[in-house]
Order: sequence, then C-alpha cells, then structure tokens
Amino acid sequence: MNPAKDPENESAQAYLPDFCAASTLFIIVLVSALIAIMLALASHNPDKPFLLDLSTTSFFILWVALLGTLAMCQLRTFLENAGPTRAFVLGFVVLEIICLVVAEAAWRLTNEFGQSTIIQDTHSDFILRTFAISSIVMALAMRYLYISSEWRRSIVLEAQSRISALQALIRPHFLFNSMNTIASLTRTDPKLAEEAVEDLSDLLRANLSGSANRTTLKQEFETAAIYQRIEKLRLGDRLTVRWDIAELPMRARIPSLTIQPLLENAIYHGIELLADGGEVTISGKKDGDELLLSISNPVAVGEKRTTGGNKMAMANIQQRFELAYGNSDAVSIDDAGDRFTISLRFPHDEGPE
Repeated sequence: MNPAKDPENESAQAYLPDFCAASTLFIIVLVSALIAIMLALASHNPDKPFLLDLSTTSFFILWVALLGTLAMCQLRTFLENAGPTRAFVLGFVVLEIICLVVAEAAWRLTNEFGQSTIIQDTHSDFILRTFAISSIVMALAMRYLYISSEWRRSIVLEAQSRISALQALIRPHFLFNSMNTIASLTRTDPKLAEEAVEDLSDLLRANLSGSANRTTLKQEFETAAIYQRIEKLRLGDRLTVRWDIAELPMRARIPSLTIQPLLENAIYHGIELLADGGEVTISGKKDGDELLLSISNPVAVGEKRTTGGNKMAMANIQQRFELAYGNSDAVSIDDAGDRFTISLRFPHDEGPE
C-alpha cells in the first residue's frame, strides 16, 4: 500500500480538523456560546435587559459559526491541498468574509424590519467593530489550530520513524544463528535448508519493506509463523508455540509489526534462557467490540538478558497502540511469577482483504 494513499496517514497528516464531524460542530457551538456570553458581559448596558443582549449576540455569533463551519467543511479538501500555511491563511480569509457578510445582512435586516435599538452603532462602526473582534478571535483560533496540527504531525512523524526503526530492528544474533543453521542444513538436509532460506527471505521482506501503519491479523500471524519456523530449526524441541486464535477475525486490523517482535521477545528473553525450553502461548478472543490478544512465555527466575531490548520493544509497541487508539491501557504487562505475559486490547476494525 502506498503511504500517500493510506487513509490513516491522510487523517494523521491533516492540517485542519474535520469540520464535518459532529464532535467538531459541538465544540464550535460551545465555544461560540462562551464568546457570546463574554461579549454580552463586556458590552452590557444597565438600561437594557442582559438576556436581550445575550440572545441577540448569541444569535449573531451562532450564525457566523454555523455558516463558517459549513464553508470549512466543504472547502477542507481544497484547503488541505494548498499546504499548511496557505490553508490557514485562506481559511482565515473565508471565515472573515462570511463574518462581514453576516454582519452586513444583520445590520440591514435589523434596520429594515427590526428595532434600531437592537444595533445602536452606525453602519460603519458596527462593521468595523465586528471586523476587529472577529479578526482577533479567528486569528487566535487559527493560531491554535496551526500549533495543534504541527504538534500532531510531529507525533505522527516520530511514530513513523519508530515504526521504520522497528522494521529494521532484526537482532544480529538472530541473523547469525539463522545463517549458521542454514549452513549446517545444507550438508544434512538441502531441501530443508532451501525452505529456511525462503522463510528468512520472506521475514526480511516483511520487516524491511512494510509501509502501512496497520495490517490484518492474518498477515501478522503469517509473519510470526515464519519467524517461529526459523527459530524451530535452531531450538528444536526446546521451542513450542501454541496458537489459540480461532476466535479472532483474521481481517481485523492491528498496528503493523506487532506480533512477530513480541514472539521474538518471548523466545529471546524466555525460552532461550531455559535449559529445557518451554511453550509460548499466543491466544486471542473477542470481547464485545474489542479484541484481546496475549502472548505469554515462561521465564527463568533469576536469569535475565543484559540488553534492554525487551523494554525497548514493549515501550515502542505501547506508544504505537496509544497513538493508534488513544488508549494508554491498550497494552498491559504481567511480569509476576514464573511467566511473562503481554496483553493487547484494541477495537475490532476490519479492513479489505
């Protein structure tokens, strides 16, 4: 999949919020109401009822807010294609024009059909005051959106760089061991050696050429199974992997390159340190609209690797899941007793086959 066409990448790299979304509209209406209250309090005349000032001000600001939201919803794609700076400048101009048009219409309608006391300013004063207030509010709003978008983009770029680093992170000892295993098989079982070379090639391709932020569980399990076959050639009966994933929908999507690194950690930090080896359990099930997936391995009490690869991989996956799903509890770790278990909880979101 081309990253430029990945809808998740496009959403993550968006400069402007989705003005068509109900949540965005709710926030805009709420902020508009607060601004109306603030302006009504600042300009309240004791000789006039406060609720009258508030209602007329709210009515005017809500019209501006709703029309501006509608315009930004329709123009969002065009503005996004213009680039970040132009998007905010053009957005500011569009909103300012809408505000001035509504102000002109309000002044004319009020003086034509309403009471002149509703708008006491002259035409020029009313338009100028509306322009000044709206310019300040919109400039602050656009500045906030710009900083927010840059912050969001920096997080996405950092996460993508971490994914790229993880994709390139194949431990040297694994490559050396695999090549040594293949070299020994060429003398004893050439056919099996050929299959091992093909598996290693597929695994390297999956690790180094993946570009999508998310992939299906089926693809993740296939990559992990390739890794398992390669390690099985070296560890033999010391390694057993039990797959209990029949309940999981194979088309469900998950952040790419998740399961194979976890299986690698389970073998490297668990099975290899046990003289008799052990069993890694990969299990999963559906829980309502969410999926639960866990990888568990036995540990050698008192024996630990001197490297921090396990913690680095865990931290990487935790950050990627939090970024993908906005839930800091998506990844949990149980390191008590004689087993190490990492559990993943994520929404059931199926992609195309």
